[in-house]
Amino acid sequence: MKSIRLGAGAGYAGDRIEPAVELAEHGALDYLVFECLAERTIALAQQARLRDPAAGYDPLLEARMRAVLAPCRRNGTRIVTNMGAANPLAAAEKTRAIARDLGLVGLKIAAVIGDDVLEAVGAGDYEVLETGGRVRDLGNRVISANAYLGAGPIVEALARGADVVVTGRVGDPALFLAPLIHAFGWADDDWDRLGRGTLAGHLLECAGQITGGYFADPGVKDVAGLSRLGFPIGIVTQDGDIEITKVAGSGGQVTLATCKEQLLYEVHDPARYLQPDVVADFSHVTMEAVGPDRVRVTGGRGTPATGLLKVSVGLIDSYIGEGQISYAGPGAAARGRLALDIVRERLDLTGVTASELRFDLIGVDSLHGPGRAAGAPEPYEVRIRVAGRCGSLGEAARIGNEVETLYTNGPAGGGGAWKSAREVVGVVSVLVPAELARPSVRMIEA
Repeated sequence: MKSIRLGAGAGYAGDRIEPAVELAEHGALDYLVFECLAERTIALAQQARLRDPAAGYDPLLEARMRAVLAPCRRNGTRIVTNMGAANPLAAAEKTRAIARDLGLVGLKIAAVIGDDVLEAVGAGDYEVLETGGRVRDLGNRVISANAYLGAGPIVEALARGADVVVTGRVGDPALFLAPLIHAFGWADDDWDRLGRGTLAGHLLECAGQITGGYFADPGVKDVAGLSRLGFPIGIVTQDGDIEITKVAGSGGQVTLATCKEQLLYEVHDPARYLQPDVVADFSHVTMEAVGPDRVRVTGGRGTPATGLLKVSVGLIDSYIGEGQISYAGPGAAARGRLALDIVRERLDLTGVTASELRFDLIGVDSLHGPGRAAGAPEPYEVRIRVAGRCGSLGEAARIGNEVETLYTNGPAGGGGAWKSAREVVGVVSVLVPAELARPSVRMIEA
């Protein structure tokens, strides 16, 4: 039975580049896929594009393309990526310039556009899923609205001969599903195969997580070679069954445990994993170890798509002010707590207005709170952090300023003070009819 080899070259925007090069050179891939867009990433990219119309794509696009274009061209590997973020056309043009620099004449590059639905969402009356409010109530705080497109426009780009496909916001598994639809000719209502292709995409989309990254726990789940973690390869058959493996000799591991953890990662209901192309059903999935670093996954299913697309709406949420300072030696925790008390009182005395404040001893109670930390051994060193959410940048800056004054106005031995005030971009979600997004493909050639 015919099979396709997919490699995951990135699981997030700032991911390592060397594992992708290893896949391009030694993975014998048909497709190398870079999944680089988190929910908030594209809102930040829209901000960058507002400042500079030529910006708005992944900052590591140039480094990644320079690293993998030549070996991918040499080995007949096509590239699919959402590194276009808020500006797929500019990303495609940049890729063409890099291809020319590398002497890769004739490389065909496609840009998938149409996920930007800001105008349409603003004109509607859509409910914010997280709050029950309406998008229109957010007013001029909204800076972006990007729909999760399906595999269709990527399939079109591949059918038109694209060697590199650059998208903006698409469903993460769609980046992997599209090459399978193109290679195998799956119908757009072949729900079980689309469900299995979505399963393959979901298993691969986070790259190193399924090969032992974000899995390791010393003494409980030991993983060797994390400093040179190998990223996964998915070998997918025409029926949609998949084997997960990695380049021989690379770090990490592919086991039943790593695959099971990734299967359930960020999945609310395994029987109804909602995607633009299909509602995937993982509830009958089975896994079998078929060799060293090799796991076969079968049993994925699917039912018709909902006809709705999720839209990530980016907005200016607030401003965060933060300050930190360290204490060490005998009584470090007591001095740290005194420092927090001082700042708490100072913010009140000086009338700092904040909708939310946090006072943390990092490494003691900053994750689970003072209640869980009670009775824990006293640490030799601590770092305090005070952070607050404010309505203006100026007000936010006052929080860090108060922490910094602990140098000479607080307990003994404070050092390494740091402060910041920054605008915070938030993300909320809405559902819109699929026809609201009108994707299209632009082809360019090096």
